[in-house]
Amino acid sequence: MGEKPYTAWDGSVWYTNLFLRIYDWFALGFTCRFIWGCKSENIVKLYNEHVSSNHLDLGCGTGFFLDKCTFPTNNPNITLVDLNPYPLNIAKKRLARYKPRIHAADVLKPLDLGNSGFDSIGLTHLLHCLPGDIRSKGIVFDNLKELLTPFGVTFGSTFLTKGTRHYKLTKIMFWLTNRMGFMANMKDDIEGLSELLKLHFSEYDIKMIGCEAVFWARNRRL
Repeated sequence: MGEKPYTAWDGSVWYTNLFLRIYDWFALGFTCRFIWGCKSENIVKLYNEHVSSNHLDLGCGTGFFLDKCTFPTNNPNITLVDLNPYPLNIAKKRLARYKPRIHAADVLKPLDLGNSGFDSIGLTHLLHCLPGDIRSKGIVFDNLKELLTPFGVTFGSTFLTKGTRHYKLTKIMFWLTNRMGFMANMKDDIEGLSELLKLHFSEYDIKMIGCEAVFWARNRRL
C-alpha cells in the first residue's frame, strides 16, 4: 500500500488552540522575519493597499492581518473561511468589533457563502498549505473567481521553495514543515504561480520578498 495522499486537512489540522496561542509570535514574527525573510509588516501593507469594505479571507489564521490593517470604512463586511474551526473561532473573537461571518469550508471545493460577491479576497499563507504542486492548486482561483465582483481584487502570499535564495536554516525548515505536514510546497515556484494568475486574471503582480511571493490579481475586463 502507498502512502496516504496529502489533503487540505493535513495542512490545517496543526492549527490547534495550543499552537494558535503562539502563532503570531512564532509563525508571523520569528519565522517570517528570520527564516522566510519577509516581515509580517510587508503583508499588512499588502492588506492596506487592497482590502475593501466587503472582504473575504480564505485561511484566516488568527485574524492577525485583518486586525492590523486599515479598512476603507469603519464598518467593513468581513467573511472568514477556514477548514479548521479553531482559527475561525479565534479570529472571530479577535475581530469581534467588525462582527465577521464565519464559514468552515474547504477552499478546494466550490464555496457557497450566500453572498453575491466580494470586492476583495485574501489568501495569505494559504497556497503553501494545500496539496499538490503550485499549478494544481489553481482550483482555488477557479472557486474564488465566482465570488469576486467584476472589478474585485484577490491578493495574498505564499512561500516558494524553488527559484528563490535560501539560507541553510530555511532549507531545513522547509524540509521539516513539509515532512510534518504543515506545508506542501516543495515543488512550488514563481513560474507556476505566474502561470496561474495569468490564466485566471487579466492583470496581476508578484513581488518576491525573501522566499515569500506577495501577489495581487484582478480582472479589468467584464
